Amino acid sequence: MPLPDFISPGRLASIACLLEVCAPKPGNVHRGADFDDVGFEDFVVSAEMLGAVIDANLTLPVGEVILRVVKATRAHVGTNTNLGLALMLCPLARCATMGDRMDESAISTVLMQLSQRDSEAFYKAIRIAKPAGMQPVNQLDVDGPAPSDILAAMELASQRDLVARQYRDNFKNVFVDVVPALLTGRLKFNSLREAIVFAHVSLISRFGDSLIARKCGEPTSVQAKRLAGQAIDALEDGPESYFSAVADLDFWLRADGHRRNPGTTADLIAAGLMVAMFNGDLEFSFGTDC
Repeated sequence: MPLPDFISPGRLASIACLLEVCAPKPGNVHRGADFDDVGFEDFVVSAEMLGAVIDANLTLPVGEVILRVVKATRAHVGTNTNLGLALMLCPLARCATMGDRMDESAISTVLMQLSQRDSEAFYKAIRIAKPAGMQPVNQLDVDGPAPSDILAAMELASQRDLVARQYRDNFKNVFVDVVPALLTGRLKFNSLREAIVFAHVSLISRFGDSLIARKCGEPTSVQAKRLAGQAIDALEDGPESYFSAVADLDFWLRADGHRRNPGTTADLIAAGLMVAMFNGDLEFSFGTDC
């Protein structure tokens, strides 16, 4: 089903963020679980900031839009709630202005147009947002001068950050892993909310989470991957076994404050939702299941 004409690229991005944060994903903030220093309302405001900035700046370079999203969010929320979301959704919003389908070819066109100006804006946005767990690196460190080609920096970061890997691979994980998982979850559970949770757990089971790895170390990310895999495998024994395993995963992720917050996974889930809705693969509706 095509999107209604009144759904702008920014509004679609906001809706994707809101759907993502409403779903009770293990280890993340949602409408039934806050962290001590950031809550559900912060993410709702951030979603609105992101969409409004996108729609007000549809003709600006993508990097500048990302920078403006981060500045607006920092002014109204005061913490980093959506750098990863901006990095994922702003390029997709540009795709939405170019044609009637989001795919790897469309996003490649957007990424290949990124310039030195975009690179400088990316670096400024990251320095303002101050994402958790960032460590100094020997090449193209974010505290140094921006490179002429932001994709070169993303290439270097791709081994330690799943969002950066999307820039290297034309958002391949979004199209090949996240969207199919959302559609599979919708079929299995007949619920968009549970489809989002299923996709979230599925993605962790395949890749761990790079935010967890940055904050807690790679072994902790591997443990998250193992527990998520157990939850997916539990589906073979029926939904109750699966839901129990998801609850165990959620408990473990929250057992260390929010250091084990799988935030990178959440960013990719929002991107998958935006793609699936724009392409008409997920029905655009606000049912009681979300």
